[in-house]
This record gives sequence, structure tokens and C-alpha cells, in this order.
Amino acid sequence: MVRRVAVIGAGVGGLASIKCCLEEGLEPTCFERSEDIGGLWRYTDSVDSRRVSVYRSVITNTSKEMSCFSDFPCPEDFPNFLPHGLLLEYFRMYARHFGLLRHIRFKTTALNVRKRPDFVISGQWEVVTETDGIRESHIFDAVMVCTGHYQEPYLPLASFPGIETRFKGRYLHSQEYKDAEAFRGKRVLVVGIGNTGGDLSVELSRVAAKVFLSARSSTWVVRRVSNHGFPVDMVNNTRFNHFLDWLLPSALTKRIRFRKFNSWFNHANYGLASTKSSNFKIIINEELPFCLLSGTVVLKPTVKEFTESSALFEDGTTEENIDVVLFATGYVFSFPFLEESVRSLIDDNRSLYKRVFPPQLEKPTLAIIGLVQLTGSVMVGAEMQARWVTGIFAGWNKLPPASRMMADVLKKKPPVKRNPSKRENLKISFISYTDEIASCAGIKPSVLRLLLTDPRLALAVFFGPCTPFQYRLVGRGKWSGARDAILNQWQRTLKPLRTRVVDDSSNGSSGWRWMCLLALPVALAVGFLLSKYSQLGWSPLAG
Repeated sequence: MVRRVAVIGAGVGGLASIKCCLEEGLEPTCFERSEDIGGLWRYTDSVDSRRVSVYRSVITNTSKEMSCFSDFPCPEDFPNFLPHGLLLEYFRMYARHFGLLRHIRFKTTALNVRKRPDFVISGQWEVVTETDGIRESHIFDAVMVCTGHYQEPYLPLASFPGIETRFKGRYLHSQEYKDAEAFRGKRVLVVGIGNTGGDLSVELSRVAAKVFLSARSSTWVVRRVSNHGFPVDMVNNTRFNHFLDWLLPSALTKRIRFRKFNSWFNHANYGLASTKSSNFKIIINEELPFCLLSGTVVLKPTVKEFTESSALFEDGTTEENIDVVLFATGYVFSFPFLEESVRSLIDDNRSLYKRVFPPQLEKPTLAIIGLVQLTGSVMVGAEMQARWVTGIFAGWNKLPPASRMMADVLKKKPPVKRNPSKRENLKISFISYTDEIASCAGIKPSVLRLLLTDPRLALAVFFGPCTPFQYRLVGRGKWSGARDAILNQWQRTLKPLRTRVVDDSSNGSSGWRWMCLLALPVALAVGFLLSKYSQLGWSPLAG
């Protein structure tokens, strides 16, 4: 019987885990090695090799409605995309509101987490911690590891001949980057075109003499703002779009997606991506295309090698007088505090059942929270995992036998070793994954049932953004404010923009009502189709 739970880390996953433990009547103790909550979202000017934090200018890539905790909406006057300071303030509000801080031991490092000798029977763990040089040993019935996947910088210097032996300039990982001032007047090469590489290239272009951006893979660049001005994740991440992705051939959906990407600008003309690319990534950046167009950022292929002051690229070109090389090559995860026999079970998140549980353990009392990258907010995914896990610890949810969990893991994990530079190992569909975990936890909404009992809400759930509040409509943890939160999400989106009101003669509410009326027969037809397909064992909507 699980009662006492150790939570390691007080970032977003840790906070959600503490709250979920309390809701299930468990006794959580959170160990946070720094002096405050927030994890990587707590910005500091200093560089700490043991801690990763965001850079000064960072703003969230997912909107507040799509990123908030499922029973605690962001304040309506907060902007739709949050600077790190406001996001941290939101975390503080959440922690205060639910009384989480008293369960956190700050400046306490988890040094060792190991199975007790009677683990096969008890499932218990011994956790050794250190606070101000004093070590303590604790016994817990279960452990939730909430350290995320931004843990250790991935710096593949061996892939860049000459960087350590010949290059006379400075090189560093983006973890050390705080702002652009130190690069003023420099010629900078940024290696890696993920979200961080794109952001830093744009920011550096304002002060650097020249910025070169080296890209290895095809990259599609999208904006946070949709064509009609709403957050793009609220427009795209809907159950209706998810249903279409399932219904239509993958080749067709890929073609539609590429065409949509190119409607902003032709990516092939900029050397970013081709519609013929089989391997590609998507980044969010409003300014990068203009920087490329204006020449303040120059796109380059993969670096072949470095000389004393130059970078040679795979296409045979050379850029001279490089002062700084900034590696935006991502991070790798590690769990140095876990005993080796347990740590060896976690090659990547696909080694875990539902990306959470090591299936080989005799007792399922260790859960890895937040080791997942979604096409939407990881904060929502981490909270969903925590709700499911604590339900299992409390005895409400059940896991299948170990043999079935292993079979599920092997089915989803190809027999190849993880390449740390390819974060696609972690990235999966936002709606698919959250629905999968919600189904396991018994909290996934049924659109068909809602259509019969609350048609207005059903239409908002199916055609509107798949906001976290949808997972508070049914099951354990049901929240009475979920319905209003869903129906008013567009108003909260517009609220921070109403700082200057103009007269608009068009009647938006009337248009919305007409759209709902037209959508109703479509929803009924979808319901009929799904009732037939569900007999085959799959439905993206049924609870």
C-alpha cells in the first residue's frame, strides 16, 4: 500500500505531482536542490553547470490556454504567450493556491534512490538526500522522478573536427547563453536549428557583426499567431483536426501540412525545407524568415570541420573569421541518483510503459514524470501523467501485468539505439498521448455522450482547442469549473488584447452560432462513423 511518496524536482512536473498526491490522500515530500520552484523556467543571470534555466528573452511557444494546469486557468489578463517571469508567477500562484510549498524541501539534493532489500514484497525505496552538507536517509513507498528532459547539455564536439584542437575562437553550449550583449560586434556561428537555435540567431543578429546558422535537417518554420490572429496551437490542436489526421491517408495529410507551411513563405527558396523531405522538424519563430531575407542571418549546411578561425561546410563553402561558435544542440537526460540496476532500464522514454513506468520492476512504484516531448505543451502531459500515476499508487487505477507492459514497450520501440541529437525519440502527438493517458486514468471525455447531454459543450470540445480543462469533465478529479473554462476560453484569449477597443460592426457571436448550427450535423455524422469504427477497437473520441 503506497502512502509516502518522494517527488524529486519542483518544476512543473513536481508541482503537479505534489498536488495529485494530496488529492489522492498520499503524503508527498518533494526534494528540490535549488532554493525555489519553477525548474528551468526560473531564470537566473548566473550560469550554474548543475542547473539549466531559460535565457532572458524566452517566451513560451504554447499559449496559456493550452499550457495551464487543468483546474487552474491562467489569469485572463495574462498575455497569451508568457515571458518566463509571468509563467513563474503563475507557478507560484498555483503552489500557493493548493498549499504545495510546505511539502517541498528546498536546497536538498537527492543523492541516491535505491530499492530496499525487500523491494519485491514492499516496493519501497531508500532515498538519500543532502542538505547543507548533512545527509539523511528516508524510506518511501513510491518515487516520482520529475527532473524532466533538459538536464545535461548535449555537446557533440567529436562530430566537429578541429573545434577543440585548431579553432582559436570561443565555443559554448546554449545553456551558457543569457543575453546577446557579450556577442556584440562578433561573427557568430550557431550550430543547430531547433527552437533555441532559431531564437538565438534572431536575437544575436541585432548586435552581432554577422550570424551564420548551420542546419542539418529540413526545418519548417511556423508562427505562434494563426492567420486570423488567434494562437496557432488553439486553432490547430483540435479533436476535429486529430480525427481528420486519423481518417485521411498520411500522404495526403503530409501534403496538406506542407502546403500550409509554404503559404507563409516558400521554405525551399530559403534553403530551409523541401516538400520531398522525409525527415524534418518544425520550429516556431516569427522573425527568422525576415532575418534570412535581410541577410542578418545566413543559413548554412552542416559543418564539416573547423580551422583556426574558419568553418568549412559540407557543400564546400567556407566562412572566415568566426569569433564564436554557439552550439544549440539540445540536451540529454540522465538520472545519476537512481541505482545502476534501475537506471540501465531507461534507454529513452520508449523504454517506459506509456513513457512513465519501467515495466521490468517487480513493483510499479517508480514513475518518471515529464520525460516526453509533445506536439503541444509538455506541462499538460506531465500533469496528466501525475494524475494517472497517483491514481495507481492510491489503488484507483490498475496497471496490466508486466508481460503485457513489456509487449507494449517492445511494439512501440524499434530495435535501434537512441541518438541523443534526435529529439524525435521523445516527440509524440499531443492529443494522442494525453487521450491515451486520460483513458488509462478514466478521465477522458466522451464527445458522443456530451453530444446527447450537452450539445453546446460537445461542439466546443470537438471543434474547439483541446485545452486541458477537457480532462476535468469526468472521472476522479472532476472540476465543476471545467465547462465554463472551455466555453469561455476564446474570451480569455481576447481579454489581454482589449487595451484599446475599436468599433467592429461585424457580429462575431452571430457567426459563431451559425457555425455551431452547421457543425451539428457534421458532428452527428462523425458520431455515426465512430460508432461503426469503435466496433473495430479504436475511436479517437470515445471515453
